[in-house]
Amino acid sequence: MSWLGPQEWAAVALSLKVAFWATLFALPPGVCVAVALARWRFPGREIVNGLVHLPLVLPPVVTGYLLLLTFGTRGWLGGALAEVGVVFAFRWTGAALAAGIMGFPLLVRAIRLSVEAVDPKLEQAAATLGASRAWVFITVTLPLILPGVIAGAVLAFAKAMGEFGATITFVSNIPGETQTLPLAVHNFLQVPGAEAAAWRLVVVSLVVSMGALLLSEWLARRVAARVAGR
Repeated sequence: MSWLGPQEWAAVALSLKVAFWATLFALPPGVCVAVALARWRFPGREIVNGLVHLPLVLPPVVTGYLLLLTFGTRGWLGGALAEVGVVFAFRWTGAALAAGIMGFPLLVRAIRLSVEAVDPKLEQAAATLGASRAWVFITVTLPLILPGVIAGAVLAFAKAMGEFGATITFVSNIPGETQTLPLAVHNFLQVPGAEAAAWRLVVVSLVVSMGALLLSEWLARRVAARVAGR
């Protein structure tokens, strides 16, 4: 007999799916925003920085409600997207969107700290040899900040795995469609006699989160050692 029931397996699988896609799609803009905040000086920079970190200080339910107003089928952007067949509200894609937005500040913060730790003279030296800005980033900056990118991605993934408030507000708690692991735990806790199922999901959550953190540490050390030539 399987340790997890069908509904529990579905919640775990959906959480991994949501966290993976949330992290994957948040990574490119996260790197760009982190580099811009660390290296560029432009009007409204502090406003951009504030907006990036806003999900950390806003109640998750508020973030979910704002997502519903924006990306719901009656939202100003969600309505237009629905006309071309792209729907986020009450779909797993909406759960991924909510998780990606909630994890975005952690992703940007980790990468930004790595960028700020890179000596700009290394980038300037590559530029004086004729390398374009994009090539300097690919060949010099990116290898040096890769440990930070990995750490940020893992933090975003872990946050996505544990996201609750914004998800349940934006996409509800629909078994098999939007019921991620935290939502399933919450659901089981409302059912008399289902505490054992909730506890099993808590154990799975702990194992996955700890595994992700240990993997990120190992990968970061490997990348740092390679960059240092050891």
